[in-house]
Amino acid sequence: MNSLHKNTKKYLNLYFQAHQPRRLGQFSFFDIGTGRDYFDDGTNQLIMRRVAKDCYLPTNLLLLKLIRKHPDIRITFSISGIALKQMVLFAPAALESFQMLAATGAVEFLSETYYHSLSSIFSKDEFQAQIKKHADYVKQLFGTSPSVFRNTELIYNDEIGNVIHELGFTGVITDGIEKILSERSPNHLYKHPDQATRIFLRNYRLSDDLAFRFMDKDWTDWPLTPAKYLAWLEGISGNEELITLGMDYETFGEHQKKETGIFQFIETLLTRLAKHKKIKMMNPSEAITMLNPVDTITVPDSISWADETRDLSAWLGNAMQQDAFESVKKLERPIKNIDNPFLLNTWQYLQTSDHFYYMSTKTGNDGGVHNYFSPYASPYAAFMNYMNVLTDFALLVEKLEKEQQETAFDFPHIDRPEDKDKKWHPEALTF
Repeated sequence: MNSLHKNTKKYLNLYFQAHQPRRLGQFSFFDIGTGRDYFDDGTNQLIMRRVAKDCYLPTNLLLLKLIRKHPDIRITFSISGIALKQMVLFAPAALESFQMLAATGAVEFLSETYYHSLSSIFSKDEFQAQIKKHADYVKQLFGTSPSVFRNTELIYNDEIGNVIHELGFTGVITDGIEKILSERSPNHLYKHPDQATRIFLRNYRLSDDLAFRFMDKDWTDWPLTPAKYLAWLEGISGNEELITLGMDYETFGEHQKKETGIFQFIETLLTRLAKHKKIKMMNPSEAITMLNPVDTITVPDSISWADETRDLSAWLGNAMQQDAFESVKKLERPIKNIDNPFLLNTWQYLQTSDHFYYMSTKTGNDGGVHNYFSPYASPYAAFMNYMNVLTDFALLVEKLEKEQQETAFDFPHIDRPEDKDKKWHPEALTF
């Protein structure tokens, strides 16, 4: 048993996920074979700039002010490579504000898949490649190498734990759901059954109280105040030493608008936590150094943080999603045989989990969340648009595979070094 159980101090790990997908443009059956671009980077630019203005900039500046005033505050971020790339291109001030937070020493950055993809469930090689690309990008932008991993949408199983152990990560974050806990508490540090990898379990109830129920007037605990939330943290059993809270960073100013009081809430809460005598904030790497795991956690089947089922059904729950996923998976071998960086990069963007999320036909509470995020009129429209793009792309792959030529489209691309200085022209949908 961990020696720290002898005192009543609790440790709080607070992490935020920031992600914006590279959305597809409208692509009809009649666009197949025309050479039309797949991505609507005009819309992606507008959305990134709006989210930067409403969420990233004001929240980062608030955190910066609080950390300078209270150096014991600790914050952790997991930012997808796609979001970082769009900040570089469309919202450099937002990126700079994250870099300012990194410079405080109070902020830790997690590793994840660069493309926010489902690669962990279909290709070990692709999964590892995307993790390495993301870690390199985080190092380039923030000067730090991540030591703790958070997979796309907290997807996790024991085999994923083995892979990240092979890559040298010391910890992983996933969701603290009942079916893996067997009546244990999520408020501890655990470990992989076969590896030294530490496992952080998100307390999904407390996390979702803030992320999803903050403005739910039908919720029995509405309105949520900093004092009430802090009392819930204080009320956790004394031997439960590590509370992990995780939520979308866009909760602040984007999902929960400024007018709701969300910024005042987080400012007051963090200020009180910074002064708290029995709750201390810490980053995951600090927790791994200071705390011992209380037990092992075995996860034979994939779990996630999505919907009420906490499995993979948010992305693979219906025939449309499964058809689209199988179709994109089949392109791995021919694309990697061709060895064309632009082709590979496009295929990786098509793996982003959001594309499959938009195709979900779940109803009830789950369906409402899916509809909120989707730019399409229906799941069927999302499927048809994606499959039109994928059909066009597969025809290109087939052609290039036959020709075995290392060629690419002759237009600027978001990740090609030679295009980094090209100007953005909305009318022409080019960079």
